[in-house]
Amino acid sequence: MNKKHPERLTPAEARNMLKDIFANAGIKLTPQRIEIFREVYGTDSHPSAEAIYDKLKQKMPTISIDTIYRTLGTLEKLGLINRVSALDRQSRFDANTEKHHHFICTECGRITDFYWPSFDSSSLPDELKAHGRILSRHIEVRGICTECLQKKKK
Repeated sequence: MNKKHPERLTPAEARNMLKDIFANAGIKLTPQRIEIFREVYGTDSHPSAEAIYDKLKQKMPTISIDTIYRTLGTLEKLGLINRVSALDRQSRFDANTEKHHHFICTECGRITDFYWPSFDSSSLPDELKAHGRILSRHIEVRGICTECLQKKKK
């Protein structure tokens, strides 16, 4: 499931996207799982489990943070989302499964996607073979985002 631009899915659209994937994995598709997926899929802000919990607890008062974590783990195992480690903060989640990389602001923690096709298609150094088989490669660039730089100027 690839996407560059987030879109807010209706519950029915999310159910349709997920039903076969969950059925093939032998996992029950619940309303909680659908809503958690919709929260990650509908944003490019790379939300944390806690941010998802804060958004959903109003709509689903009985949802637990444990349900959020377990569902995010399931979605990750199914290849529907990716985990992004953000500095020393908690993990964040990304439904964009296309080849892309991340810029992480060291001031505010914002994570933004960027694309680098020439890196993605380049040959990796031979010395990496000594470390094992490479399954994927991701660049994480850290710096100060333009919004934080503007705040510093003021």
